[in-house]
Order: sequence, then structure tokens, then C-alpha cells
Amino acid sequence: MLSDLEIAQNTEMVPIIEIAKSIGIQEEEIDLYGRYKAKVRADILDRLKDRPQAKYIDVTAITPTPLGEGKTVTSIGLGQGLAKLGKKVINTLREPSMGPVFGIKGGAAGGGYSQVVPMEDLNLHFTGDIHAVGAANNLLCAMLDTHLQKGNKMGINIHSIGINRVMDISDRALRNIIVGLGGKENGIPRETGFDITVASEVMAILALATDIFDLRERLGKMTVAYTNDGQPVTAEDLKAAGAMTVLLKDALNPNLIQTLEHGPCFMHCGPFANIAHGNNSVLADLIATRSADYVVTESGFGSDMGFEKMCNIKCRTSNLKVDCAVIVCTIRALKMHGGLIKVVAGKPLDMEKLSQENLPAVKKGCENLEKHIEIVLLHGIKPVVVINRFPTDTPAEIALIKEIGLKAGAASVVTHEGWAKGGDGCLELAEAVIEATQHETNFHYLYPLEASIKEKIEIIATKVYGADGVTYLDQAEKNIKLFESVGFGSLPICMAKTHLSLSHDPALKGRPRNYKIPIRDVRASVGAGFLYPLLGTMMTMPGLPSIPAATKVDIDKNGNTVGLF
Repeated sequence: MLSDLEIAQNTEMVPIIEIAKSIGIQEEEIDLYGRYKAKVRADILDRLKDRPQAKYIDVTAITPTPLGEGKTVTSIGLGQGLAKLGKKVINTLREPSMGPVFGIKGGAAGGGYSQVVPMEDLNLHFTGDIHAVGAANNLLCAMLDTHLQKGNKMGINIHSIGINRVMDISDRALRNIIVGLGGKENGIPRETGFDITVASEVMAILALATDIFDLRERLGKMTVAYTNDGQPVTAEDLKAAGAMTVLLKDALNPNLIQTLEHGPCFMHCGPFANIAHGNNSVLADLIATRSADYVVTESGFGSDMGFEKMCNIKCRTSNLKVDCAVIVCTIRALKMHGGLIKVVAGKPLDMEKLSQENLPAVKKGCENLEKHIEIVLLHGIKPVVVINRFPTDTPAEIALIKEIGLKAGAASVVTHEGWAKGGDGCLELAEAVIEATQHETNFHYLYPLEASIKEKIEIIATKVYGADGVTYLDQAEKNIKLFESVGFGSLPICMAKTHLSLSHDPALKGRPRNYKIPIRDVRASVGAGFLYPLLGTMMTMPGLPSIPAATKVDIDKNGNTVGLF
């Protein structure tokens, strides 16, 4: 059996200019990055603005194992399946971060015969967008530290600084560091740290900006610290926002690539869903929904993460409404939630247990699926549940999931084999999605912006996560009071928590009950336009596992990349 990389390398791609033409993009509206990648200029929206909106489909999932449940495979397979049914469709996806690529999870280009290509480029430097985000962020940090070293005329309280430098590699050794050592000419000594680039506010801003001027305004609003008398200090105050915008000018334009079956895909921006809002760019979706009949996008991790943030953060900015949500599940993940197996990143699965039919474990694990169906229903959408099939799945297990899913309120429960068969393996899913989009939805936000910060946090904690309530640590209480006093109280909420549980605790599988969510801290991403509470021990810089995926990546004797997931 060919690996994902070998399948991608054996694919004969179509010149990207032909892909652009297939969705009505004119030659002067793209900038080529070689033969198979291009950037689409954001001002294309001026020409497309009066076109009708496509059906907008969001692919989400149950609470995943550390290995993921195949959302990207499902998203691409669904797009290819819709195309085989004669629909004009565009996929929109996030750019992969090199943290997971070289860490545990691997790449984010899909897999098998439901991939986007060129796979090697996508998973590595691509068009340089993530590097540009890092440069803009780190320029701001350098200008902040220079201001401190040159006299601190604004009276910045160095203990209030809330921005870290970033890099796009997982490196736990950089989580907490001291800068400014070596004498006063090297700056003011202070504690700080690094975040992974895709968790930065600059990445969130790039993903939510609607044009270059909106980008400039959002960057200017970035609040990086407070003065000794409690006033916000912004990137505008430091006179950094203009240069940051220039660094990000090309990165703002969405990237156009193709699926293995030569369907168009916008792959743009990569905010993490367990820290930021976890969705591809607003601009990519605005262009796509004016250029096709169906747009298939994907939100990070489970519906409690990226989907909730898609609805309550991204859709508030784009003014787009979700027409259909697809919840991806796997029987192996349901068995994990049912207590049959433990899935540990970097360790082999217990295939002996997985290969044996176990209806009680599947039934118990379906409590997690039922909660994710409930989360989607909370937003006025009746979801399609799809089982990403593996060879060990049995007909009885599939039938049980269908029964439970339909009873919980799903519009339909189907299976797909996109990894093995591409679009042909996703026809049943495509037909179910078409059927679902023909019915009226009652899409709505979960909370009003005018609610207090605590009210919004508690709505998400109780209604989405199923917690009994919320407790606030002293730092969280202090910052909530500060944010309300300086006018940040009307911003939406972007919860930062583990993706491995509906709760704040990754050890709590299935559908946790009888617990309270501890809010350790609340921070402000004013430029991005949200507040982000930190739940439990959430980290903003991941670490590599004991055997990183990077150890398998190399060049063979013919100069070809090998070992890339």
C-alpha cells in the first residue's frame, strides 16, 4: 500500500492557472508561486460581491484521539464527492503548522486519495505565510523591548506584558525564558516566553481580517501591555502596526491549490483551535462562497472547539451562515471514549481489542457523539454524522451508531471511505449533505455580545461543555475586572482548553458530568476581536514527543522527500 506521500508524489497535477479558470478567477487576479500554487488577490471580492452565496458546509468532529479522526480527509473527500455529483465546489482549509508536522500528528493535507497537493510544500514552508506572521509578531516584540530599553516613556508596567515571541516549531524549552541579559545595552531583563506561531494573535488577526485596511486596523488595536496606571498599550502606540501590515500584505491573499482529483482548494491561515479560533481565513471563505455552489470548510478539533468558535467568532466577522455541519467520528475513537482502549500519542494502537466487535464500548462511547450532536443543534443546525470507516469496523457497530445518532437528532448518519477511494468513497456523504442543505436552518449565535464576560464564559462552559459551573482563579478575576473597565467586555469569547476532552481535563473522556471548569486566566486579543480564557493547564507552546515525526523525514538517494506523513 502506498503511503500518503507516495500517493501525492505520483499525482499528475494540473497547472494552477487552469484550476483558477475553472472557478472563474481571471489571470490578472492571481500571483503564481511556481506552477501549482498561487495567491488570489483579496480585491477580487469587489468583482464578486453581488454573486449569490454558496451553500456553506462546516466539517467538525467528536472529541478526537491524539491521532485525529480524519476531518481533513473527510473535508477533501466530501469536496471530491460533491464534484463527482456535478456540483461546483471549493474546499477551504487551514495551512499546516510545522509544530504538528514534525511532532505527533503529522501533516494537514488530508491522506490517502483525499488529499490536497503539492503535499510537501503545504506541510513545510508553503508560500511563507506563517513565516510572515512570525516576522510581524517578533517585530512588535522587538519594538516593545526597545521602547523599554530606551527610557519607557509610556510608563509600561513590565509585569503586564502579554505578548510573547513566536516560532513555528514545537519547543518546550522556550516556554519560559528571560531576555535582556548581558548589560543594559541588551535591554531590560524580564521574564517572557515563546508561543507557537499559529497560536499568536497576529495569526488570528490575519485569519479574521476582511481586507488590507481591516488588517491594519486590527494590528493597531493589539494590546501588548498596560501602563503603570492601567491604560492599554497597543501596537499603534508603539508605531509598529504599519510595518507589521506591510510584512503581512502578501500573506493576506488566500492560497489556491488543488485536490488529487483537481478540485480547487483555498488553503489559508492556520490558527490553532485549542488556543485560538481554529478556522481558515474569512477572506478565503468570502471569495469561495462567491465562486462556487458549495463550499466545504473545516473547523479544528471537536465541535466544542473549532465549530463553536466558527459560529460565534468567525461568522460574526464574515456574516456567513453555516448551512450544514458534518460531525466526523471513528469507531476506534468511540471505543476509546467507551473505556475499551487508551490512545497515547506515539504508541501503537491495541489492534487486538480494536479488531474485535464490542457493542457495549461503542454504545458507551456514543455518549460523546450525542453531546457533539447537541452542540451543533444548539446553533440551529441539524448535523450530518459520518463514520470515517476503518477495515476493523463491523456492520453491527455501524448500525448501532446510526441508531443512536438519529435518535440524538442528526439529519442522517452515513459512512465514507475517502482515504481509500477518494471522491467515489464519499458519494453517500455528498448526497446526505446535499439533502441537508435543502432544508431551512435556524443558524444563530450562542450568546449576545452585550452579555457580561462571565455570562459568556458560563454559557459556553455549561451549554457546550456540559459543566455544572465555573470557578475563577484570582488572576482571571483581576483581568475580567480590568477588561471591563477599559471597554473590552463586549468581545466574544475564545476558550483555550484541551481538545482531548469536552472538559478542561484531557483525562475525562466520553461525556464528562458533575464537574466545574476552572478559569486560570483571561487574556485579551483585542486586534483579533476576542477574549481568551485559559482553562486548566492549557499551554500556548507545544512540545515534541520522545520520538518526533521529524526523525522519519529525510531525503532519499534520488533527492526525493521521504517520511513526511
